[in-house]
Amino acid sequence: MKRPLFARMYARVRPTLDDAGAAEHRRRLLAGTAGRVIEVGAGDGGNFAHYPPSVTHVLAVEPEPFLRAYAHREASAAPVPVEVVEGTADHLPAASGSADVVVVSLVLCSVPDQTAALAEARRVLRPDGELRFYEHVAAQPGRLATVQKIADATLWPLLVGGCHTHRDTASAITSAGFTIEDLHHFNFPPNRQTPASPHILGRARLRA
Repeated sequence: MKRPLFARMYARVRPTLDDAGAAEHRRRLLAGTAGRVIEVGAGDGGNFAHYPPSVTHVLAVEPEPFLRAYAHREASAAPVPVEVVEGTADHLPAASGSADVVVVSLVLCSVPDQTAALAEARRVLRPDGELRFYEHVAAQPGRLATVQKIADATLWPLLVGGCHTHRDTASAITSAGFTIEDLHHFNFPPNRQTPASPHILGRARLRA
C-alpha cells in the first residue's frame, strides 16, 4: 500500500506534533501495557519509544513502505523488542489469540473498513485481551461536524492518506465486541481547530 506523498509529509510533521503534545498522548496510550503487543498501523514508529519495560514483544504492522523503513530504524532504538512487518489492519500477520494487547493509534480513521479492522483486532487478542486506542473522531453535531462531512466527501481522504474525519470510532469499538473501560475526549492541537481536532484516547476489553 504505497502512499508516498502522505508518508513523507507524515514523517516530517509527526515530530512537531509530538512536541506539541502528541508524545504525551502516546505515553498515556501505552502506560501499563504488558506482554505481547500488536500495533496496527505503526507508521514511522512514533510509539516505540513509549512502550514500558513490561512489554515483552511488539509486532508492529505497517503497510506503507516508506513509513515501514522509518519504523525499522526506530525499532532498533526502542526500549523493548519490536518486530516491524508488512501487513494491513484487516489481515494481520499473527495467529488468533496471540496478543495480550492490540494498539491502534491514529489508524482507524484511514482503514477502508473499521468493522473488518476491529474484527481482526478481536481475532488476534487472547480472550481477556485489551485494545488501546488513540484516534481522531467525529465532532458533536454542529458546524465542525458539517465541515468534517464535506471534507470526507471531497479532497481530505485523497490528500491525507485515506483519512476520514467523521467516524464514530468509539461506537465502532463497542459494536465490534469490546467494552470501553476508559475514555478521554480532547481537542488536538489545543490552540487551533481543524477537521481532525476531536480526539479520543482510552482502553477497551473484549466482552466474553
